[in-house]
Amino acid sequence: MSQTTPALAGKLAGLQSSAIRDLLKLTARADVISLAGGLPDAALMPRERIATAAAAALDDAAVLQYTESPGWPALRAVLAARESARVGRAVPEAEVFITHGSQQALSLLAEVLLDPGALVVVEDPAYVGALQVFRAAGARIVAVPLDRDGMRVDALEELLAAGERPAVVHTVSNFHNPGGVTLAPERRRRLAELAEAHGFWIIEDDPYGELWFDAPAPAPLAAYSPQVIRLSSVSKILAPALRVGWMVAPDRVCRAVELLKQGADLCGSALTHRIATDLLTDTDWLAAHVNSIRTAYGARAKSLVDAVRTTFGDRVTCTDATGGMFVWADFTDGTDTTALLPAALEAGVAYVPGSAFAVSDAYGSSMRLCFTTSDEPTLTEAVTRLAKAARD
Repeated sequence: MSQTTPALAGKLAGLQSSAIRDLLKLTARADVISLAGGLPDAALMPRERIATAAAAALDDAAVLQYTESPGWPALRAVLAARESARVGRAVPEAEVFITHGSQQALSLLAEVLLDPGALVVVEDPAYVGALQVFRAAGARIVAVPLDRDGMRVDALEELLAAGERPAVVHTVSNFHNPGGVTLAPERRRRLAELAEAHGFWIIEDDPYGELWFDAPAPAPLAAYSPQVIRLSSVSKILAPALRVGWMVAPDRVCRAVELLKQGADLCGSALTHRIATDLLTDTDWLAAHVNSIRTAYGARAKSLVDAVRTTFGDRVTCTDATGGMFVWADFTDGTDTTALLPAALEAGVAYVPGSAFAVSDAYGSSMRLCFTTSDEPTLTEAVTRLAKAARD
């Protein structure tokens, strides 16, 4: 009797592994300076403070038990207060939902807000994790370009005028990944107006908003409209391993997400929720800790940008790193960054080619550079190696 192999779901046919995750396997060599990862610096993570919070949490046996699907109540209260201060209005605890990192929030929202074939507007270049989620949901994805002031909202208006009706517009509003830019306040206001006029949701993905170097990020998009769903996490300011993310959304969205989360993993970790609550409520310590991260990353960002501009001159343009973790750079002479990558790895430096983030444009001469995990002299050496590879 012949064997018939069971099939997998058809929606998997169009999915691809993250080019960045695949590239990280190639950059694990000790002799390679990696500008490719999008990782916070483990040396800046507060291990001793986390250990103290964990020990205190374990005094209560309840932290080893299941918790509520929306998250540990005390953590939701803390986040409601923090988000209220950001958006300038009272955020009810019922509108705060804790997820297993903000990526899970994005995945659950895609199931709640999108039917197959629904239109999602993203930025180009785009956050790869968002593209994976929306493609898995069977959405139709249309991109609008970025410039130095973030999403080109005028280009979105042109789409709307042409009859397009998005269900969701996704934006990484602060210190964009990968573009490194921040959405200007006047564009935030206009985007919110468009959402209300045309009846779409805005997902404001904001994992980097607290990592500003010179001046705080503008008021969130959620300050302008109740049709904005905010996502963030503690991964960039505390530690990714805590896997504590959250969304702020209208109650009906939170309750729909709750139904899906119960089917996915029942609930998050009461232990890590309790640890995060302890750290987030220790406000004096937290302010000093986050400021130390800003100081370190700000110096590294300046070193990388200065090295690129000094070493390459007019051959490469790059964004000003005013916060976050990334610099976006473009070769002005048409250098193919995908073709250049093997030579760069041979020279001992790695980056992510711009094509990994492309939706409609190719970005064949672009690259994303991450400055968070190397000190200033190492970043300068990385650019020297990149220049050698580009010459050779």
